[in-house]
Amino acid sequence: MASTAMPTRDDFAALLDKSLGENQSFEGRVVKGRVTAIENDLVVIDVGLKSEGRVSIREFTPPGQSPQVSVGDEVDVYVDRVENAHGEAMLSRDRARREAAWDKLEEQFNAGERVDGTIFGRVKGGFTVDLGGAVAFLPGSQVDIRPVRDVTPLMGIAQPFQLLKMDRKRGNIVVSRRSILEETRAEARSGLIQSLAEGQIIEGVVKNITDYGAFVDLGGIDGLLHVTDMSYKRVGHPNEIINIGDTVRVQIIRINRDTQRISLGMKQLESDPWEGAEAKYPVGAKLKGRVTNITEYGAFIELEPGIEGLVHVSEMSWVKKNVHPGKIVSTSQEVDVIVLEVDSEKRRISLGLKQAQRNPWEVFAEQHPVGSIVEGEVKNSTEFGLFIGLPGDVDGMVHMSDIAWGVSGEAALALHHKGEVVKAQVLEVDIERERISLGIKQVSGEGAGATVSSGGFDMKKNEILTCIVREVREGGIEVQVGEDGPTAFIKRSDLSRDRDEQRPERFQVGQKVDAMVIGFERGKKPMLSIKAMQIAEEKQQVAQYGSSDSGASLGDILGAALNKAKDSD
Repeated sequence: MASTAMPTRDDFAALLDKSLGENQSFEGRVVKGRVTAIENDLVVIDVGLKSEGRVSIREFTPPGQSPQVSVGDEVDVYVDRVENAHGEAMLSRDRARREAAWDKLEEQFNAGERVDGTIFGRVKGGFTVDLGGAVAFLPGSQVDIRPVRDVTPLMGIAQPFQLLKMDRKRGNIVVSRRSILEETRAEARSGLIQSLAEGQIIEGVVKNITDYGAFVDLGGIDGLLHVTDMSYKRVGHPNEIINIGDTVRVQIIRINRDTQRISLGMKQLESDPWEGAEAKYPVGAKLKGRVTNITEYGAFIELEPGIEGLVHVSEMSWVKKNVHPGKIVSTSQEVDVIVLEVDSEKRRISLGLKQAQRNPWEVFAEQHPVGSIVEGEVKNSTEFGLFIGLPGDVDGMVHMSDIAWGVSGEAALALHHKGEVVKAQVLEVDIERERISLGIKQVSGEGAGATVSSGGFDMKKNEILTCIVREVREGGIEVQVGEDGPTAFIKRSDLSRDRDEQRPERFQVGQKVDAMVIGFERGKKPMLSIKAMQIAEEKQQVAQYGSSDSGASLGDILGAALNKAKDSD
């Protein structure tokens, strides 16, 4: 009996390598197979190997659809391993679809073509899209032209996408739905804008409202309806006129075909209230209106819907100067105004608020003629006089020369203080210049020739009194009228007409001096001056002897007067 030679270890290794070599050509490749059976949720596929492979039926189910596989179908699968621990082939339908999809997507990406896909899941920052087997990432910002709160209606629906980025090594694909919509929209806008014309009246739907206006959808292209073109009347905010979702009738005002911008108007469909404004609002007419807006330079008054006039701050009040208009009128207040000027071309009407009331200076002149006595409060003291508040909210001025008899400058102004109530005489009323001149001293009756009683003595202004020096000071001398009359202080400057003689030390206590009454202080205290007396005597001598001695010097005139006095003695 012949003996059979046993195979050696080398023979076994050679046979194994031959067998593996034949099978290794399948691994890592996409091959065609035939569906032989469907067992529960597994699909059995024969790819020509020693054993069949099983693939989950889910890999044959597109997102949002039913399984698409039947017994006998020829399908592409990816051979991951020829044989696993159970002796079965490791197959993948998803991997086969993915490899095929990548090949096709790379060609489409290089050609810049659109691809079809289906949104099937949500991930951080966006969504996942099935591109025929390859999974792509759709960023949230690339879903739509405007932010989308709910993407549910878009999921499970086949739709076009644009490939933005591909990296096969990392398995990374980024797509955009927004770029497709923008491109489609641009095409639609370009076609629609060519069909529109300026002046055309069209209907649209309000899509968005801002502080400066509203965007209206005209059927694929948006137009801006500015707030100033919504109505002829003043509009504070667009939502006072329209709301989102409203269907509005508008007129196309301007079309910029280069930038595809359209300006719309609603008020252009209404009659212009400014037509015939000059006839409706003649200059000088008295009207009633409502305050709609207040600014630093004036207030706007609505005369009718769509027509407003401006009352400038200078025309607000007769007496309130440099005051903010908000302190004179308030918003929504009804006021009477006078038309001052109308400019229909510029759509401007100038109004006057103060002109609708009588001029308070005219009223004062009627009620308080020149010479009448008025009473008022000292409002202010300036370097040239006092301002007195008078009836009718007007002020009158007392010049410092009209404050007191014989008192001038700061001394006269110091006699009165702010808030004091005084009586004054009306000296002049200038209506055009809005000025009232008053005099306080004219009320006292202490003018020239008026008798004033002080300390038991009756005195008049310009009267010469004999006084006794009671005290000598550096600034002047203190004197007393008579033995027990009122005292007065004669200032250094009033001690003599001659500056060299204005020295208090040349007087002695108990010495008698003559001085002239030049006025009275408050409390009837006399104001005396030796200088004024000397000047008055000199004028009197010149008046008496100067006319018959034409060309004579002052010394000659005084000498003649003295000689005449001696002869009479």
